Amino acid sequence: MTAGDSGAGPREADIAPRETGAAPREGDSAPADGTARADGTHGQAGGGAADGGDRSGPAPGTVNGASVDSAGGDGAGGDPDDDTIAIRLEQLILGADRRYTPFQAARSAGVSMELASRFWRAMGFADIGQVKALTEADVLALRRLAGLVEAGLLSEAMAVQVARSTGQTTARLADWQIDSFLEGLTEPQDSGLTRTEITYPLVELLLPELEEFLVYVWRRQLAAATGRVVQAQDDAEMVDRRLAVGFADLVGFTRLTRRLEEEELGELVEAFETTAADLVAAHGGRLIKTLGDEVLFAADDAGTAAEIGLRLIETMANDETMPELRVGIAFGTVTTRMGDVFGTTVNLASRLTSIAPKDTVLVDEAFAEELGRIGEAPVSEADAKAAAAAAEDGAGPLPEYRFALQPMWQRPVRGLGVVEPWLLSRRG
Repeated sequence: MTAGDSGAGPREADIAPRETGAAPREGDSAPADGTARADGTHGQAGGGAADGGDRSGPAPGTVNGASVDSAGGDGAGGDPDDDTIAIRLEQLILGADRRYTPFQAARSAGVSMELASRFWRAMGFADIGQVKALTEADVLALRRLAGLVEAGLLSEAMAVQVARSTGQTTARLADWQIDSFLEGLTEPQDSGLTRTEITYPLVELLLPELEEFLVYVWRRQLAAATGRVVQAQDDAEMVDRRLAVGFADLVGFTRLTRRLEEEELGELVEAFETTAADLVAAHGGRLIKTLGDEVLFAADDAGTAAEIGLRLIETMANDETMPELRVGIAFGTVTTRMGDVFGTTVNLASRLTSIAPKDTVLVDEAFAEELGRIGEAPVSEADAKAAAAAAEDGAGPLPEYRFALQPMWQRPVRGLGVVEPWLLSRRG
């Protein structure tokens, strides 16, 4: 079984060795000593990647950070006490002992080694060769995914996507919890116990509570996402939808990286991401992802996105520790995949952000028109005066515009042609 998805060709290669005696495929080189490397190619045992590049995930010969030898036992390298503690923590978290090699796990689950390897790779786990390092839970997970395919509920490709999306999301969550949560709680105490000695009982206490909370939040998010899909007008709109998409970007972040200490920079980024996430959620948007000095958000309607963009500017401007911010928002058809958004609308929002003046929100023409259509802003001051005059004559109510729009100079944008940005502000 292999590390995270490598983006291989149309047919994803087997990484873990098959115990079938089949001849190697064309292009495979014979191993120098009969062993397989962790990246799926063959070479001398213990050797690095052929291209000398770094490999993501745990090192070859490790499972969840604990080393294992070729027979499935504890590795001889490093501090044996550390390996013992790592294995004890693994057993506590997984709730089971190591019993299976990848081949045995695949066979017990009733799936092919190739499919088991694809699932394992998609979940983001490193190659472990054929050591005895998997548990009954790994067998059950393989059996469940394969069962969904056999029942016709998911195609094989969709099952791999389920594994990949779940693996990527929970990997980041686990890293965050260990780095930011457990690290703070496991500082050496006055009792004289080391961080390692504190970690085991702490994990033992936290594990069931964190697991219950994770399931609760996932169900809540699943309910919200399902509701948005049900409200779609047709099947095509479920995938290609009209959304408002916005980027918020810290100005001068590169200069800050040279001036601030690493800890200070980390605190600034965390404060920015936390503030942005809270504002986006509070006003009805969805945070798509964070990119350190930039966040990407989406909203179902232009009015919600406009409120979020301006709130971000106003909130950051009142924080002296934060640099200036700029926001770009576009409205149009967006393709959604695995929780992310793609398409021309997203690219346009990104370009608008890059040309926006400090502490301002720039929107595209489609966004401006949508705000006018839903009555949140006049497309021009002439329209606003005409609506006010009509209200005075009794022809209708006085419009209560929340936002104002000011057309800016048209300009060419790389890859998107000539665009007309509009400056968004609150209406006095």
